[in-house]
Amino acid sequence: MKKVGKVLAIIVLVLAVIALGSSIVVTQEDEYKLVRQFGKIDRVITEPGLSFKIPFLETTTVLPKKMLHYDLAESDVITADKKTMITDSYVLWEITSPLDFAKTLNSSVANAENRIDAVVYNAIKNVIGTIEQNEVITSRDGELTEQIMAAVGTSMDQYGIKILTVETKRFDLPADNKTSVYERMISERDKIAATYIAEGDAEAQIIINATDKEIAIMLAEATAQAEQLVAAGEAEYMQILSDAYSSEEKAEFYSFVRSLDAAKVSLSGDQNTLILPKDSPIAEIFLTK
Repeated sequence: MKKVGKVLAIIVLVLAVIALGSSIVVTQEDEYKLVRQFGKIDRVITEPGLSFKIPFLETTTVLPKKMLHYDLAESDVITADKKTMITDSYVLWEITSPLDFAKTLNSSVANAENRIDAVVYNAIKNVIGTIEQNEVITSRDGELTEQIMAAVGTSMDQYGIKILTVETKRFDLPADNKTSVYERMISERDKIAATYIAEGDAEAQIIINATDKEIAIMLAEATAQAEQLVAAGEAEYMQILSDAYSSEEKAEFYSFVRSLDAAKVSLSGDQNTLILPKDSPIAEIFLTK
């Protein structure tokens, strides 16, 4: 009887340990825990830590509480000018409402990705359908992402999902028309460059003409000012001459100085002879001596 009692006690202890272990729920920081009772969701555990459930009657389901990545398959899209392009994109998303996620998608990440694939692809297709091929190729400033996100809108809210961003890894052309498209784009860029060059040349000519005009005006003003200075100098010179001849004494002295200057010029150099008339002011000096 004692042995039977010990065995029963051990069985009870083991069952108690199992029941206690089954009743503890450990929730990590990057996960939600859905507690189900007979398959129906009873509550959602959103905070990390320890909690309890009824053993054997309640079960738990784990959902990710973090940013998730989904890579869309390469797909063909048609631009506004009816050109085919290949798009390769990815989506960053997260679960915002575990209860709605579980009810609508059966707690399946794979089901969520299928739904995301359809919604995002339709958004990309609709946005690209309003843009011409050249704009798609050159749009790398985030505007395309904004338009795709606007097209997605709140369509995933009903599934307890939030699309954080849709990024395009690559927009490419089908292999059979890459060459023709690139040649056409090069030709268009050459035309744009030629237009810019022509506009630049026209602007440069306007600047040159304006500069030449300013220079001509400045030269004319400088010439006029120089002529005024020359005229003023000549007037002053004439005034000096007038003052020099204003009296007989000044006139004689001036004539004497002029004669000396003339003699100096005549006697410059070697073996020069100066012949003076008797009435020359210079001859008078020598005759006086």
